[in-house]
Amino acid sequence: MNSQSRPNRIVVGVDGSEYSSKTLEMAGRMASTLGGPIDVITCIGMSDFYMASRFEHELTRFTSQLEDTARRLVDEALERAFGESRPEGLTVTVKFGEPAKVLVEESRGSQLLIVGRHGAGGFLNQPIGSVSKACAAHAHCPVLVVATEEEA
Repeated sequence: MNSQSRPNRIVVGVDGSEYSSKTLEMAGRMASTLGGPIDVITCIGMSDFYMASRFEHELTRFTSQLEDTARRLVDEALERAFGESRPEGLTVTVKFGEPAKVLVEESRGSQLLIVGRHGAGGFLNQPIGSVSKACAAHAHCPVLVVATEEEA
């Protein structure tokens, strides 16, 4: 079963930053309220992939290392958010591609897309990050943008 065929799923965009934990906590609350499984999606941006692809003979090893690092960062965020009590049915998927584009596509057939207000960047003190802004503008389902306690 691919992740997009899970009924009533809640998609959560996570980048592994400290903001990810608050986003995951909100996803847990929304999942218990709405009764849907949580699909955590993290993305390896094309610039990261392009850098690794420059080492063609070792492409598989480098892309595998990028994926392992992304998964480790998500696992750390999940640990901060839930400890040992992860919501039942929670899945984690690592995808290659621009995060906004991947998350908008993942929003098809979902009941909710949850993203953090800022990710790892925080460019020029903008009130909302570029990925969050793109998701809010283009998603195929409702979008919940989560602020950290300091931002609220």
